[in-house]
Amino acid sequence: MSRVALITIARGRHAHWLRQSDAVRRSERAPDDRILVTMGDSELAELARADPSGVHVVELPGAAPELPLARARNAGAEAALARGADVLVFLDVDCLPVPGLLGAYADAAALPAVGARLLCGPVTYLEPPPATGYALDQLPDCPHPARPAPAPGKVLLGDDPDLFWSLSFALTAESWRRIGGFCEEYIGYGGEDTDFGHTARERGVGMAWVGSARAHHQHHEVEDPPLRHLDAILRNGALFAERWGRWPMAGWLDAFADRGLVERTSDGGYRQVGAPLG
Repeated sequence: MSRVALITIARGRHAHWLRQSDAVRRSERAPDDRILVTMGDSELAELARADPSGVHVVELPGAAPELPLARARNAGAEAALARGADVLVFLDVDCLPVPGLLGAYADAAALPAVGARLLCGPVTYLEPPPATGYALDQLPDCPHPARPAPAPGKVLLGDDPDLFWSLSFALTAESWRRIGGFCEEYIGYGGEDTDFGHTARERGVGMAWVGSARAHHQHHEVEDPPLRHLDAILRNGALFAERWGRWPMAGWLDAFADRGLVERTSDGGYRQVGAPLG
């Protein structure tokens, strides 16, 4: 049987982590290793170390507002591989896995026509929890419409790297090494996961959507467009364009432009209004 590591990265969101831990304990197939990578959050690290089920904690320093998401995922994978993982499952700290998620990813990774791919699962976004918290056995099943969502028990092959998301995905150790991890030049919000999807495709790793690997995204407040991440989105967008020849996150960038915060450049890119042309 394959050795499965569950990897989560986080700063803050302590209540979300505790709810996720409750959900993980209900898993039909327990992770062989559970790894948390904290980004400048010693309190969360201590909280995780106190978990009686055992959590391997990797602490990355830094209190900057822009999180090193790519570096953190790479650190989690490195720790998992060092501990003998065959299958790496990445789950956002906001996500609650259904009991069958880990088993579904492990089973898909063992399928000859599927296992060498990036494996993604459908995610349902939840409303704010009631005062008593989410009832884990009564969560709705309404996957996000912008991503494929095959029925439980089904697997759908696909090769559009723009649809890859890092909320919930898995891959074999061999595929991780073939892709080479996330590009750590991305700092802060946006772009690093789409870059990972494109790198995977470039290196011959396709995608598959695993219907039984379902998760539920816990509610938290969001900005649309994410104004507080404007600088990071512009910087990471420019990096993506340099690497892949086009800008990602066009919806957000156009929304920023509509508000007069950014403007298009003659080469089809974007820059902050008032920024030097050079």
